[in-house]
Amino acid sequence: MTTGSQQALGLVAAVRLDRTDAVLVANPSYLAALQCFGFAGARLVAVPRDAEGLDPEALPALIAEHAPKFLYVVPTFQNPTGRTLPAARRARLAQIAAEHGLWIVEDDPYAELRYDGEPLAPIGAQPGAADRTITISSLSKVLAPGMRIGWLRAPEPILRPLVIAKQAADLHSSTVDQLAARASLQDGDLDTHIDGLRAEYRRRRDALLDGLAAALPAGSAFNRPDGGMFVRARLPPGWDAEALLRSALEYDVAFVPCLPFFAQEPDERTLRLSFTTHRPAEIAEGLARLGRAAAQP
Repeated sequence: MTTGSQQALGLVAAVRLDRTDAVLVANPSYLAALQCFGFAGARLVAVPRDAEGLDPEALPALIAEHAPKFLYVVPTFQNPTGRTLPAARRARLAQIAAEHGLWIVEDDPYAELRYDGEPLAPIGAQPGAADRTITISSLSKVLAPGMRIGWLRAPEPILRPLVIAKQAADLHSSTVDQLAARASLQDGDLDTHIDGLRAEYRRRRDALLDGLAAALPAGSAFNRPDGGMFVRARLPPGWDAEALLRSALEYDVAFVPCLPFFAQEPDERTLRLSFTTHRPAEIAEGLARLGRAAAQP
């Protein structure tokens, strides 16, 4: 048990990384993970990607060149792109990891928030991956973010060092919060609660997708995720997401430019929009304000 999944990332960095060690990451990737590995002194090496996410076939050459300590991946409804790694790529990634002795850190906090399609087995469940995958997740996205209840599952050889690192960090996560989480899981109906989240978040996602094309500059593109919390958009040539944000703030609406999420070759035209916090009517108002900001000369 960890104090949120963010602490789990910190424990992995403390146990697995020395200065100048390489870590393979998707590009873009979860910003707080990049920061965590960077603070440990790691070199972040981006894995080539396409429309379906990171390309497993690029891994053997990167492994040979950089001898990475692990690959970090958010396979389902990734932050910031909302993209999901297909089943065939998960299987291929696990196969390559087994062949080349590559460790995988699978960060999977969004998988329960699926609104369309069928669930996919995690990478750690693929043949050959169980003995080299560290899985991280959290109750923050499906129960209560303020509890800061996360967890880490790892093969026995690395689990003991992680336990020692956890004890050195804070002895243990809040017992009161763990007991409250346990009571919620035992006495409440978590499945029904998550079903309610899915239904509401689907409405909010659809509200964002329905109005986004009209709000963004002509020639923009955006994805249509099957779940999660985020939509990623890309502005047309000549636009800059950070400049658009400055204009948007004048209308009291905000989004997150994706520039800091890139380990290499940043794309200043990309931005992330979260749809889970606001009701459809509020999303419509936010999009109207964004449209006015984008129309500024």
